[in-house]
Amino acid sequence: MKGIITALMVSYDQDGNLNEKGLREIIRYNVDVCKVDGLYVNGSTGENFMISTEEKKEIFRITKDEVKGQVPLIAQVGSVNLREAIDLAKYATDLGYDALSAVTPFYYKFNFNEIKHYYNSIINAVDNKMIIYSIPFLTGVNMSLDQFAELFENEKIIGVKFTAGDFYLLERMRKKFPEKLIYGGFDEMLLPATVLGIDGAIGSTFNVNGQRARQIFELGKQGKIEEAREIQHVTNDLISEILDNGLYQTIKEMLKEKGVDAGFCREPMEKLSEERIAKARSIAKNHL
Repeated sequence: MKGIITALMVSYDQDGNLNEKGLREIIRYNVDVCKVDGLYVNGSTGENFMISTEEKKEIFRITKDEVKGQVPLIAQVGSVNLREAIDLAKYATDLGYDALSAVTPFYYKFNFNEIKHYYNSIINAVDNKMIIYSIPFLTGVNMSLDQFAELFENEKIIGVKFTAGDFYLLERMRKKFPEKLIYGGFDEMLLPATVLGIDGAIGSTFNVNGQRARQIFELGKQGKIEEAREIQHVTNDLISEILDNGLYQTIKEMLKEKGVDAGFCREPMEKLSEERIAKARSIAKNHL
């Protein structure tokens, strides 16, 4: 489960209902066009924290059915509701997902013992593997090197999706845990993370920019830093334009420009104005 892994986008219709046809088209675009190495399902990019348990299960089911073993699948099952997380972990494991992931529990400012209990409770309930999803700027949960080490004492916890800007901690983790999988989570910092020895990256912009991400990753691994840096510059120009226009909404409009029924975002995310839709389509024409 190394390499470039897309944080999978999900298609919803104008009323916010899951659009199965569109989801299948997004999956196919990622696998067939972007040529990614795997899919990370029901993460932030899939608008996971705004949908019901049953909708999450349906997304897991559709994705597994559409992929048919072509690439590895990681199921993000994390939730503030531990019972829901365990239920989703069992469901995804029964479907045959290659690994689980779970965001650190958030909102209530849980202490580390509670966080450790959360991870061990989820992964010990199933015959599967766990990848910690660390995203401090959204959860407010910052863990130290020693705390990661304590979590990694559970052999079923095999790695971390590291969506943080603390590259000193990233370097320390790489040195201390050579056997664990470390995934970069910031697409705009893929090259420096690659130089520090990550095993792969999980990102939202890979839904449209997966091929360039692979080039950056592979060139970085080969030590061809100048070449990789030029592609990172192009990628970051693209990312800047996407962020200025609205991250998830813009990626969906870019996918539509490529013939993919990517749908809309769930409320309370806003729908783009006609002007911003035109901007998104222009970004796609200029960069894809």
